[in-house]
Amino acid sequence: MKVTRYKVVECMTVADDTLESILNEWTRQGWVFDGMTFVPNEASKRPKMAFVIFTRQEEIADDSGDAT
Repeated sequence: MKVTRYKVVECMTVADDTLESILNEWTRQGWVFDGMTFVPNEASKRPKMAFVIFTRQEEIADDSGDAT
């Protein structure tokens, strides 16, 4: 049975090179980019931090006993 696994990477330095590095590192490992969420910073227009979200499909053993 296939399930969707999620990976969330926290990024404290929101800059193009940092985000690019995170995207390249995790997609190289087989994760698929799913989205990005930014945490606003009241003192600046630049976000305080970001969360980069990845997914991938993984096969798991079906322990239900069903022969499907």
